[in-house]
Amino acid sequence: MMEPQNEPQLPPVSPNGLYFNSSAVSLVILAVLETEQPIKIPPHQLVSLLDTHLLSLHPRFSSVIVTGRDGEKRWKRVGVNLKDHIKTAVFPQGKSPEYYEGCFNDYLSEISAEQLPVTRPLWEIHLVKYPTPNAAGNVIFKIHHAIGDGYSLMAALLSCFKRSDDPSLPLTLPSHRIRKLSSSSDDGNVGAGKRAAVSRVLAAVLSTASDLWLNFSKTRFLEDDLSPIRSGDPTIGLRPISAATVTFSLDEIKQIKSQLGMTVNDVITGAVFLGTRLYMHGVDPGSDGADTTALVLLNTRMLRSYNSIEEMVKQETNSPWGNHFSFLHVTIPKLTTSTAATSNDSDDALEFVRAASAIIQKKRHSLAVPLTAKLLHLYRKLKGSEAAAGYVYRVMKSTSMLITNMIGPVEKMSMADHHIKGIYFLVSGNPQNVQTTIVSYMGELRVSVAAEKGFIDPNTFKSCVETAFRLIRKSACTASH
Repeated sequence: MMEPQNEPQLPPVSPNGLYFNSSAVSLVILAVLETEQPIKIPPHQLVSLLDTHLLSLHPRFSSVIVTGRDGEKRWKRVGVNLKDHIKTAVFPQGKSPEYYEGCFNDYLSEISAEQLPVTRPLWEIHLVKYPTPNAAGNVIFKIHHAIGDGYSLMAALLSCFKRSDDPSLPLTLPSHRIRKLSSSSDDGNVGAGKRAAVSRVLAAVLSTASDLWLNFSKTRFLEDDLSPIRSGDPTIGLRPISAATVTFSLDEIKQIKSQLGMTVNDVITGAVFLGTRLYMHGVDPGSDGADTTALVLLNTRMLRSYNSIEEMVKQETNSPWGNHFSFLHVTIPKLTTSTAATSNDSDDALEFVRAASAIIQKKRHSLAVPLTAKLLHLYRKLKGSEAAAGYVYRVMKSTSMLITNMIGPVEKMSMADHHIKGIYFLVSGNPQNVQTTIVSYMGELRVSVAAEKGFIDPNTFKSCVETAFRLIRKSACTASH
């Protein structure tokens, strides 16, 4: 869409927003909220709710992207007919929850492949008023990644919801604790402390150099092997996805991480990685040795917790609205022969998780995440937005899977007196055959597996992740005795 010649200067689309809304990559976030009660929101009440809360949150919810006179893409405010953004699914009447579960999955797959109209703001809300075994109804927020990243969109969703137990209180999210390195002022430990500091700096330099080289290699000549989770087809991002989810207790994960001396992230990532390898072996035992890499999308905001919308939209803030991300390549360890052959060898599963944890620990010393973001912006200035978007596309396409996560509320939330029992989210449009997304809510972690429909069975993949978690839990119990 071209900007009229007499149009005043408009706010530009952010660089990261351009990467995710280009001819190379177009990503859409699908956030699914499961309700405890049947959805009976009158249309006028929903319109009023969106008008009062969503449209007032940020101008991007009432803007379209146009091409400015300088050739740059910019945001332009437009009038919004909210009824155009509200979709209601229609299924046959009088069927069982199991039947509607199939209908819901097909509906989610269908809208994942549909492009959002560029002539109106890039978001929709879909109401599915049919019961499934998991929920009395479902609300799907479909929002283009150009509007904002998961951090921004989670904050936006929270502004539309209230605490179920006390609507007068704000929803809260888990805070991030910043680890502090222990130190000693004893003279006898000064030398050891200096040696440790030098060792950490050296490790950071080597890890950063290795990660930056891997990032560069993945855009030029190095790609993952073809495998049961990677077809190498360049048109994957245009195809529908199918999804399955599994829920884990956050308290149980914390117990496991304490028993194994790891982090929560190590445990859940280890389960996803091990489940991935078990799935690959189940489909093709010959793929055990395939070089397989996960692309982890990371938020580059240096924050302890989510800030309010009011803080995010300020000109000067450490948590600005928009897309603030970078990516990191994490090699998925290979299976040992015994782990691949059985689903009951917890010792080998423990070694696998420790190997995965060691890889992640090295990444934590790396400065590749912020440096990659800065180098990508420099590349955009030199080559242009489309060239930078092509770089992002090549980085994504050369890997086997995408992993990203968000933190959600600690308390149960509700919208228009509809209590939300569960939430999960998916990303569509990425050029990988499979992705796993993780979100916390009310003391649980919801892991979603979204895969190219017809190429990967997400339910089988999910079952493999469950098996992996069971093995890790068994390993933790054995290790603690």
